[in-house]
Formats: sequence, C-alpha cells, structure tokens
Amino acid sequence: MSEPPHELDEEPGVFDVEDAAALEASDQRALADFEAGRFVSHEAVMRWVASWGTHNPLPPPKCGD
Repeated sequence: MSEPPHELDEEPGVFDVEDAAALEASDQRALADFEAGRFVSHEAVMRWVASWGTHNPLPPPKCGD
C-alpha cells in the first residue's frame, strides 16, 4: 500500500524556484536606479515613519530625499 502524498511533495511555487538570470537583471536595474539617484534614503524613510501617528504626519518621501 502506498503512502498518501505529503504537503512537502507538492510542486514548488513560482517564488520557490530561483531564476539566476532574472535575479541578475533585477540587481542591474536596481544598481542603475541607485547610480542615477532614483532612491529614497533610509533617513528620509525613518523621518516619515516616525511621523506616523503624530499630529503632523509627513508626506511620503520622494526620490532623492
């Protein structure tokens, strides 16, 4: 008698299979964006998040902030 299938025997999902070419392309796009100044600094994001729940919340930061 064979055993019933286990959850772990399922086919991998679309995000479970690593696509090296897609990851490399994504890294290259991110690097190009960073080099072109298309990013939001950690400090700007932290100022924005710290303002949540206050009487004067800040607008979301923009590229270059």
